Amino acid sequence: MAGSNVSHRIGLGYDIHRLEPGEGLMLAGVLVPCPYRALAHSDGDVVLHALCDALLGAVAAGDLGEHFPDSDAAHRGRPSREFLALVLALEPFSGWKILNCDVNIIAQAPRLSEHKAAMRIQLSQLLGVPLDCVGLKARSNEGCDAVGEKRAIQAQAVVLLEARHRNRTTSTLSRRRRISLEHDSGTLRLAPTVPRERSRAKRKAPDGER
Repeated sequence: MAGSNVSHRIGLGYDIHRLEPGEGLMLAGVLVPCPYRALAHSDGDVVLHALCDALLGAVAAGDLGEHFPDSDAAHRGRPSREFLALVLALEPFSGWKILNCDVNIIAQAPRLSEHKAAMRIQLSQLLGVPLDCVGLKARSNEGCDAVGEKRAIQAQAVVLLEARHRNRTTSTLSRRRRISLEHDSGTLRLAPTVPRERSRAKRKAPDGER
């Protein structure tokens, strides 16, 4: 549940999988054809795994391994989009909604430029957020460590959540101009506050004064 005095939360997630010869990688719910596959208990989607951990972390609900242990045969080969759907259905999320997410994929291979658009669309649909609220970047590891040697693939994800029952009147009042609330005939009306100095300046000077 959303804390009464907390309007936003941030979650950070990370995942890594070893690579082996295969016929494609599942990334952000999109099958990317390539001569590799992820060595994993489920479908090995590092993007969705990192995203699940980011979401769980944002609401302090543990991590992916706690909810879906790789020791459970029921999860063998399971689509990671199912993990994401189950994470979003957890009770701690009932008071929150996703504002945006940002993802980094670190892989020496395969090249992902032509697949990024499809991955963003898929994440937008899975999370139920507008496309312009989904960021996704892909980069190599400059030949360093297991990722650079094409023996592994990594993903990082960050999410921003907002309390569903946030007092939006308070948000409106956080603008540069000072605003006062006035009740007029039972309706709430926003009226700009007149600075005290300007109010005094407009007063008519008494007779005999200049």
